[in-house]
Amino acid sequence: QVHLVESGGGLVQAGGSLRLSCAVSGRASSDYVMGWFRQAQGKERDFVAAIGRGGGTTNYADSVKGRFTISRDDAKNTVYLQMSSLSPEDTAVYYCAAKRGILLSTTPGAYDNWGQGTQVTVSS
Repeated sequence: QVHLVESGGGLVQAGGSLRLSCAVSGRASSDYVMGWFRQAQGKERDFVAAIGRGGGTTNYADSVKGRFTISRDDAKNTVYLQMSSLSPEDTAVYYCAAKRGILLSTTPGAYDNWGQGTQVTVSS
């Protein structure tokens, strides 16, 4: 069973940047399509970004295109989410997720494994 642990969240001012990391253990990260989701207080969990096995394909939510970049380093069993030009609307708990297969998905239910989440708070 794969285990995911997110890190890198925190408090940042609007316009700032953060890099989230997701450490994968239990199985090789290269076996999984990886995704990032976020959930603001009182709202549903929303898709942020996904990256295919090998890193050759990516997909982003419209709200983060051009500002966020997902990447992976399978040699380190780690997935990253580089976030820039942050705004208060980006405030949420960010979750890393993994799914088997090769198809990217924007649907939380398609992912089999989840981390515990890391809080990102953007102040105005």
